[in-house]
Amino acid sequence: MHDHVIANPTPHRRVPWNKGKLTGAKPPLRPKHVWSIRTKLQIEGRVRDLAMFNLAIDSKLRGCDVVAIRVEDVAASGYTADRATVRQKKTGRPVRFELSEQTRQAIDDYLQAANKRPGEFLFTGRRGPETSMTTRHYARLVSDWIGSVGLDPRLFGTHSLRRTKATLIYRRTGNLRAVQLLKARLDISASR
Repeated sequence: MHDHVIANPTPHRRVPWNKGKLTGAKPPLRPKHVWSIRTKLQIEGRVRDLAMFNLAIDSKLRGCDVVAIRVEDVAASGYTADRATVRQKKTGRPVRFELSEQTRQAIDDYLQAANKRPGEFLFTGRRGPETSMTTRHYARLVSDWIGSVGLDPRLFGTHSLRRTKATLIYRRTGNLRAVQLLKARLDISASR
């Protein structure tokens, strides 16, 4: 006869979704990281990604709001405006932000290359022109950009782009109050 050894089965434990992942606030990008990513995207001719990267930094919006931007939000007349206003999904409040010359040029190049028209999402999804890019797709792109310049994508995320501009202003001026006033002024002017 065969001897069968019955192993004591271990109880099945669920593995937490964040086991082995870094949790907590993601740091902002440093100026050299921003420059490296912009340069890489320009060299590779990735006009959509460059426009999205620059817009995410200038707007300081959450990822869900970046992918929901429509052409008329930033370029109602066919060319990118100096300022734009977007209503945040989470808070429902409008946010007004300034677009740098570099960002305006990147968006104009993208609008021309992609033949975008008012009424369309600026960054369309894979499901067709009438849908926006998903936040998950956006997060994967951000990870790719960050990894492409030698940084660990686990250390940075979409929120890193949101925090970058305020950090750059603070590092340039050394004045935390100026950053707070700038944010408050943008929030107040947007609600008018």
